[in-house]
Order: sequence, then structure tokens, then C-alpha cells
Amino acid sequence: MITGVGALFALIEVIYILMVLLGANPDNAFYRFINSIAEPLALFFPGLFQLANQEVGVLINYGLAAVFWLLLTGVIARIITR
Repeated sequence: MITGVGALFALIEVIYILMVLLGANPDNAFYRFINSIAEPLALFFPGLFQLANQEVGVLINYGLAAVFWLLLTGVIARIITR
């Protein structure tokens, strides 16, 4: 269950990354909904790397957040199962 939560958080980050990279309309309600969830889940990662290309910056910063959630929940799940 814990790894499922981490996978869900990572999936939200990946959906946001894809929406930015594919040029989704930021005024769309679904885009705003995903953005409102992805921002807090990204924790301290947005802005970690300031790159000239905003799309690459989103890919790296939010991608790191997705990997963080997968790793963190994996470690927590392993600790609990011991």
C-alpha cells in the first residue's frame, strides 16, 4: 500500500511533466488541477536547477521529485515489512 501511494505521487508528477512538455493549455481545468497537486508533491525540487529551457527544467526538477517519492516509499515499505 505504501509503495502504491508513492507510485501515485510519482504518476502525478509524470503527468504534469508530460503536460508541460507536450504544450498543454495552462488555462484548462484539468491542467490546473494536476498542477495544483504536482506543485506541493514536488516539495523543494522546483527551482532546484535553474535552466534556460523551462521544459528541460520541469523535466529534471519534477522528475527528481517523482524518483524521490518512489525511493522514499520503497524504503519505508521495506522498513515496515521487517
